[in-house]
Amino acid sequence: MAKEKRGKPVRSKKCPFEADPNLKISYKDVNLLRRFITERGKIMPARVSGVSVKAQRKLAVEIKRARQLALLPYAGQQN
Repeated sequence: MAKEKRGKPVRSKKCPFEADPNLKISYKDVNLLRRFITERGKIMPARVSGVSVKAQRKLAVEIKRARQLALLPYAGQQN
């Protein structure tokens, strides 16, 4: 269902993990996890990334796990 925002219909985003059953959320897949982290190192909210609630919870846990193992940085790069 499309909501209207200032006269323009807005499509709801589809969860990439529900659309592709081959995609698995794992702390080992750093390239996948980086898609859901901002430049500053923060985890993107589900409303921005379009991830379902269930997948967002799993994603947050796996990102934190990857940070613990030093596969991902806690903060973004300083200029």
